[in-house]
This record gives sequence, structure tokens and C-alpha cells, in this order.
Amino acid sequence: MDIHGTVEGSTSVRNGVKRMVFVVLSILLEVGLILMLVFHFSEYATWITILIRIFGMALVVLIYGEHKTASIKMPWIMMIMATPILGVALYLLIGLNGSTWRMRRRYEEIDRRLLPELKADPGTEKSLQDTDLTGANLSTYLKNHAGYPLYRNTEVTYYPEASEGLEAQLEDLSRAKKFIFMEYHAIEDAESFHRIEKVLVRKVKEGVEVRLFYDDMGSIWFINTDFVKRMESKGIRCRVFNPFAPGLNIFLNNRDHRKITVIDGKIGFTGGYNIANEYFNLTHPYGYWKDTGIRIEGPAVKSMTATFLEMWNAVKENDKDDKSFEKYLIDVKGSGNAKGFVQPYADRPMDDEHVGEDVYISIAEGAKKYAWYVTPYLIITDEMTHALGLAAKRGVDVRIITPGIPDKKLIYSVTRSYYNGLVRNGVRIFEYTPGFCHCKMSVSDDVTATCGSINMDYRSLYHHFENGCVIYQNDAVIRIREDFEQMMSESREVTEQYLTGRSRFLRLGQLLLRLAAPLM
Repeated sequence: MDIHGTVEGSTSVRNGVKRMVFVVLSILLEVGLILMLVFHFSEYATWITILIRIFGMALVVLIYGEHKTASIKMPWIMMIMATPILGVALYLLIGLNGSTWRMRRRYEEIDRRLLPELKADPGTEKSLQDTDLTGANLSTYLKNHAGYPLYRNTEVTYYPEASEGLEAQLEDLSRAKKFIFMEYHAIEDAESFHRIEKVLVRKVKEGVEVRLFYDDMGSIWFINTDFVKRMESKGIRCRVFNPFAPGLNIFLNNRDHRKITVIDGKIGFTGGYNIANEYFNLTHPYGYWKDTGIRIEGPAVKSMTATFLEMWNAVKENDKDDKSFEKYLIDVKGSGNAKGFVQPYADRPMDDEHVGEDVYISIAEGAKKYAWYVTPYLIITDEMTHALGLAAKRGVDVRIITPGIPDKKLIYSVTRSYYNGLVRNGVRIFEYTPGFCHCKMSVSDDVTATCGSINMDYRSLYHHFENGCVIYQNDAVIRIREDFEQMMSESREVTEQYLTGRSRFLRLGQLLLRLAAPLM
């Protein structure tokens, strides 16, 4: 049943719209008050303008000196120099990347306690080095610079449809004995979640500890304001990431985009799908919704547990947090029959390490035969464009699948603006014709694959909290490659069209969109 045809669905959407409108109006009111103050002191306008320009120039120098890609820095520099007042205001609101001292301190403190609990196994690392040096190099990067080690003896199951992943989750949730952790960017208070909710309530009554965590912005259209109270009343501990509220919140631009379920520290789920009806094709707002996920069982789940505990404990300073992680970060023996290696990882905007982007670039740089990617949004840096193009020039078969039906038309136009720079260097582009393709994956040489929450866009790569999983030498890699082949068989290739077929007007529009892309 369509959520928009239900009382709960209509109420949730209506309340979400009301709250969004209220917050936006509040922010506009704040801006209006600031403008009133500026006009009130209009007799000093010359001095105010001079001070703003001086501050703007100082900000430009600071931005130029940051350890960031030029693709991110240059649009901000150009905007601040062209329109100092607007540019400075926007940069302070959305350009700063979660840089408040208090917020950074909280995450650094929780990571100091959590990440050392993830112990690397030299024997496992040596085994990967002996069979795949390229994969071992990527694994070393993730261990040394993200804090997440490599594991073996972990079973991996790939789900080419989100609905299959949901059914598997429901089955595993029903067997939970100790704890259930769920963290999602978006939860819709509708049929899909209600099936999960019934299981969670039953497990609470059986003595299982259940925690639910979601991003406020991601869920604002889907959830009523009393959702947390309702969950808590049923024994489900519930927290919200970064509530969308009035005020000049410079952390507002950073959202929790992760998708994680952990059961007893032994089983974990991740992928591209949130817990909302459209992801499981119960509703069809953008044609057929294509999404994917994986289930892992074994010692590698420990990293996913740590990723959840990081967000749960760092989100708010006055929450009652975990004093010890011992009962959650358990060591699981795993299956000796499991093939290959698994490495769950996470990315956070609190540091200068862009893990999600570096993994995707490493896949292209290490590929010998092919490197295929699928993403709902393609808004990438010059560095990634160069890496993908150089791989294609080396003779690697580089392909990217994007949606055939967009969920956001403006962002879709920005995505298409990147096609020409890629295809003229040999990258092939496919658009998934049945509908909206929301998967976030890559696969290379039948050896390595990734699956998780990380889009190939600036939001995911630079602003959001994300998670993913690298799979090496496992049968799931072949399943992922086969699904890529299926997706491409249902897609239209637009490589030639964007190599030669664009009008001058279209090229000009796409250039302007490219300029604004890092600011979106």
C-alpha cells in the first residue's frame, strides 16, 4: 500500500513539510534581521563593506591553503571574490565541514576509544599480499588511514535487489539473542519499517537490546515528530543525528548517510538502501528503483559494530553514552570455509582523509582489465576524473552506470555535465532505463568489489558520514559483476552522444553547473 494513501503516511509527510517550512522561514527571518542591522548602520556602510572584503580576502587565503582538491576550493574562492557578502555567508553556513571544535573533540575522543579495539592480523594481511598486491595496498591504506583492518573467515552474501536484503534482515533480526543496532540515513514510518518494528518490539520483550539511529534531514519527509517517543515507549532506544532546526548551525551541512544493521556482533548488513517503501518498490516515484546490499557474517562485523557505536556515542554531548564497548565488540571465530577477504570501513567529514574517494580512485588505478562503477549521482573532482580517464587510456575497460530516470532533475543535469570529460578519455557511460538506480558499488577484474552507502558525488565524498565494504577474492565479487552485466543490458549507452552530440547551449549550461557543483 502506498504510504501517501495511509493516515500515518499523510501525517508524517505533512508534519515533515511543516517542520521544514518552519525551519526555512526561521532561517530566512534570521537573515532578514541581519540585513535590517546592516541597513540600520547604513551610515557606516562603507566601513562595513571594507571590513567584509578584508575578511573575505583573508578567508580566500585560508581556503587556498587548505589541504583540499582545487575542485572544491576554486568555486568558493570565485564566489567570495565576486560577491563577498553572499560568498562569506554561504561559506560559513555550508562550506565549513563540521569544523566546530566541540564536535571534532567528541569524535576524536570516541575514535580513540573505539578504533584501537579493531586489531589487525598480520597473517591475514600477508595472505592477501601473497595473492593480490594491488588489493593489499588498498587494504593497507584503509588500515593505516581509516583505522579499519582486513578480515578473513567472513561469509558474504550479495543481494541484487533491496527487497531480498530486507527479507534476509527480517529473518536474522528474528534470531537476535543479545543486541540489534540499526543506523540509516532515512527511515519511513510505513509498511517496510513496520515489518521491522514488529520484530524489534518482540525482541525487546525477549530481553534483546535494540538501538535505532537515523538522520533527521534524511527522514524529515517520512517521520512524525513523535517517532522517537513512540520507539522509546516500546523499549527501542532511539537517537537522531543532527536535528534540522533554526539557527546558524555550521554542522548542518554534514549528514549521516550510513546504512548499517548489526545483529549480536556476528551478522551485519549494508548497501545502498534505506528503510523506506520506495527502496523496495512498494511505491514507484521514479520508475523501477534499483538498489543492492550485502550481508556479512563473521569477524569482519566487528568493524561495522564500531562504526555504529562511533555515531551513537558522539552525536550529542549530554547523552548517556557507553562506558564500555567490551560486550559489543566481540571476537567471532567465523567460517573456515569462507573465501577471500572482507574489509568494512567508514568515512567521516571531521578529518582531511577522503576515504570514500580514495577507495574509488584506487580501484581505477589498480585495475588491469576492467573497473566498473554504479552511482545515482556523478559529481566528482578533477582528481577522480583524471584517475578514471587515465585507467581507460591504459586500456582498462572503465564503465559507469547512472540512473535513466532522476530523482532530482537539477542534480541529474550536473551528473550529465561530467560525461564529456570522461568519455573523451575512453570511459563508457550507461543510463539505467527502467528507472532510478540508487546502487553505490564498484567491481574490478573479478577480484575486488565495493558495496556501501558512498555515492560518487561531493556530498558523499566530502560532507557526509559514510560506510562501505571492500570484498577481495570472494564469490560475491562475481555475483556483483554479473549484476553489473544485467544492469548494463537494461541500460542505454550514451558514450557517443556525449562525445560529439551536445549543442553549444547545452555545453554552456553544463559548464555553469560544473562550476556550482561543489557548492551543492
